[in-house]
Amino acid sequence: MRYTNADRQGGDAAVRSPLETLVKGFGMELLELDVFRGKPRRDKSRSGSPGTVQIRAVVYKPGPIGAGGAISIEDCSKAHRAMMPCLEEAFPGLDLSVEVSSPGINRQIRDGLEFACYRGRGVRCWRTDISDWSAGVLEAADGQGITIKGKEGTIRLDYEIIAKARLDPSQEE
Repeated sequence: MRYTNADRQGGDAAVRSPLETLVKGFGMELLELDVFRGKPRRDKSRSGSPGTVQIRAVVYKPGPIGAGGAISIEDCSKAHRAMMPCLEEAFPGLDLSVEVSSPGINRQIRDGLEFACYRGRGVRCWRTDISDWSAGVLEAADGQGITIKGKEGTIRLDYEIIAKARLDPSQEE
C-alpha cells in the first residue's frame, strides 16, 4: 500500500459527505464508510423488501487518549442515531443494517488523510527505504508525509516510503 493524501474513498460519495458533516458536529471524524448492497429478495411471500443495505462506519474523536480522544460506546450510539435518518433517506424502502464502531487501539491506518486525525498518538510505520519499522508519537501530518518523535529523535517520513502503518499505543507516554 502506498499512502496518499487524496480524498477519502469508501461508501457512496452522496452518502459519505452528509455523514462526515453530521459526525463533525459531534466533534468526531468519519474515518471509514463501507456500503454493501444485498440482492433483492425473490421470495415475495416474505416481507416483500426489495433488498438490504449493510453499512459499516468507523468514527474517531481526535486528540490524545485521556484528553477526549477515546471513542466511547455512547459516542458510537450517538453517531448511529444521528446517521439513521440520513441513511433511511438515502436508501428508501430498503432494510438497513448499520454498524458504527471506533477504530480500535491497533488500527491499520488506511490513507494519508487519516494520519492527521491521530496527532499525539503512537504510530509505527513500515518503511520501504530501510525495510524496517519506525515508531513514535505522531507530531504532524501534511500533504506529503508525517513527522514522528521516537527514541531516535524526530524524523520525517514521506508517504511514498510508508508501506503500512498502525496505531501503536505502546509509543505513547
